[in-house]
Amino acid sequence: MVATPPVLVFMGPAGTGKSTVAGMLAGRLGWDFQEGDDLHPEANVAKMAAGHALNDDDRWPWLDRVAAWIDGQRAAGRPGIITCSALKRSYRDVLRRDDVTFVLLMGDPALVLERLLRRQGHYMPPSLLTSQFETLQMPDADERAIRVDLDLTPSQQVQEVIDRLSLDIAPA
Repeated sequence: MVATPPVLVFMGPAGTGKSTVAGMLAGRLGWDFQEGDDLHPEANVAKMAAGHALNDDDRWPWLDRVAAWIDGQRAAGRPGIITCSALKRSYRDVLRRDDVTFVLLMGDPALVLERLLRRQGHYMPPSLLTSQFETLQMPDADERAIRVDLDLTPSQQVQEVIDRLSLDIAPA
């Protein structure tokens, strides 16, 4: 039996650098990359843009779309990387597969707020960051997850993920 290629889910609150680091890693590995925010239903985007936090009912259709992308990668036999806040265990349970590893980018909330305040062109307002940290349930020992510190540069974070998960870099 052939092993299913891995899928990495970059998780954590807004502003932690999920898209940046995941995109850089996908480029280094030659893997498919999906920005999970692009899978949000329009109603979710409008709600967040208006400064309102999503509730569980808002998130389930989005998580189903993220899970469908993961399943598509697995069915195609292709490794992939997707971003998804996956703040609660129940959300990660929707995404969990034997070959899925969660990569939590985490650090000081003040640093994350500083990053959000500098970010341009994203619908997620900094005012919702507190609710994200309040919602965040750290992965338990029985979840396949690693934590990467925000004190590292994005390049260092990419290298840490490669090293900790023993990933093979794509030939140049």
